[in-house]
Amino acid sequence: MTRWIVINLPPWLLLTGLVVVIAGGTAIVQALVRHRVPRIKQGEQNEIAQFLFPVIAVVYGFLIGFIVLALWGQVNTADQTTRTEGAAATELAGGRDVFGRAESARIRQSLLAYGRAAAAEWPSAAVGETTPEAERALSRLYHTYESIRPRNDTQRAFLASSVASLKELSLARTERLLEARTNIGPPLSLWMAILLTSGLVLGFSATFGSEQALIHYGMVAAVSVLVATNLFLVTELSYAFLGEFATSPKPLRAVVDALSPPR
Repeated sequence: MTRWIVINLPPWLLLTGLVVVIAGGTAIVQALVRHRVPRIKQGEQNEIAQFLFPVIAVVYGFLIGFIVLALWGQVNTADQTTRTEGAAATELAGGRDVFGRAESARIRQSLLAYGRAAAAEWPSAAVGETTPEAERALSRLYHTYESIRPRNDTQRAFLASSVASLKELSLARTERLLEARTNIGPPLSLWMAILLTSGLVLGFSATFGSEQALIHYGMVAAVSVLVATNLFLVTELSYAFLGEFATSPKPLRAVVDALSPPR
């Protein structure tokens, strides 16, 4: 469900929807409580609430902070994997001129084809799926290096280094696809913990006693916006290759830009 939301809803719409739903729902609950339990306005329960609410708020803040940091680290790991793939391709492009003109042209063409295919594959790769074009382009890149016959020690050394870089590129690509395929977001039990603690925070803020309705509604609205923002961050950061904060194919496109002829 959350993956569908991240894929299909613009981030601004998701955040706005969460704020409206959570703030509106909490305001309705607050109005019902103030109407049906008039004594709550007197604040007799505030002494207990002042003791429990900070405890709940600390636990809630720690939980959300821990989850957001973990998810952000997941995004950084995915970004590093993509950068490694792009850096390996860039290194291959930089060493191609050591070989003859014909070999250099074949390497350039193969690298360019792989960079374009990998960048075009990105929407599918973001959910762990590959395309035949990218697989064939990687296979042709391997075949290009296998067909090179070095003529001196310098070329032999660069060929060995290039083959190592090609293996690093292939490994980074495999890791990237596996990360996208196995990234299913926080488990249901963790979502239940997030929603439970969010509900407790909102519930205590709604039942806090105050004769001044405007102040009370303003306080609840502020807490609602905070909870909505936290839920937005957890949702958007749940998938390292999808959404507003996801890693991008820019390192692969950089290789294409470097190898493409000037316009």
